[in-house]
Amino acid sequence: MTQSIAQPATGKTITFKRPDGKDVSGYLATPEKTEGAPAIVVIQEWWGLNDQIRGVADRLAAAGYLALVPDLYRGEATVEEEEAHHLMSKLDFADAATQDIRGAVQYLKGHAQKVGVTGFCMGGALTFLSLNFIPELSAGVVFYGFPPLEYLDPNAIKVPVQAHWATQDEFFAIETVDELEKKLGDGGVELEFHRYLAHHAFTNETAVGHGRIPGTQYDPVWAQLAWDRTLTFFGRTLWG
Repeated sequence: MTQSIAQPATGKTITFKRPDGKDVSGYLATPEKTEGAPAIVVIQEWWGLNDQIRGVADRLAAAGYLALVPDLYRGEATVEEEEAHHLMSKLDFADAATQDIRGAVQYLKGHAQKVGVTGFCMGGALTFLSLNFIPELSAGVVFYGFPPLEYLDPNAIKVPVQAHWATQDEFFAIETVDELEKKLGDGGVELEFHRYLAHHAFTNETAVGHGRIPGTQYDPVWAQLAWDRTLTFFGRTLWG
């Protein structure tokens, strides 16, 4: 999402239930027309549920989707790399995928026939885990992030997957992306991988100037192409 096409905030904080009955809060952005609208769960980067990831949900709502960002950090967020690493290290990824994110999917299934999932960096890794563990999903889009490959079972992923990778990524090596693509492809996953001559976080419009961490860099051209491909993919897999 670029700053020049940022959407006005359309969302609100809601509370929904995990499968185990516990409450989770999240940011829900609603499209202008809700009747027949599909839905998408948006999974945060390691920074937490911040204004940037709310903006992603708002952009999806402007494109016609219900978009829900579950608050995986329970109200905590940061702009400091060290603190972000600390918050991520405390997160139980299996619990986040099978409880928080599945709860968000199940909440959206009460309002939409089809639900997709997308995530960035840490959220990309959680998107893959969600595709492994959440049968209610209809499609997934991953942005530059994946868990250890041994955590993924291609036979468990029954829906189409699109993914976007940076060839200059210092956090998720492109060589491992090649291994991931082969593993999923050999396992029969309906797969669409795209690679960009870019750095990590190339779609995050806040990864610019002195505030960005080393190894990240927003690229508006590649970001727009990745978003165009994402919306085309979700248009094909979630509507109708």
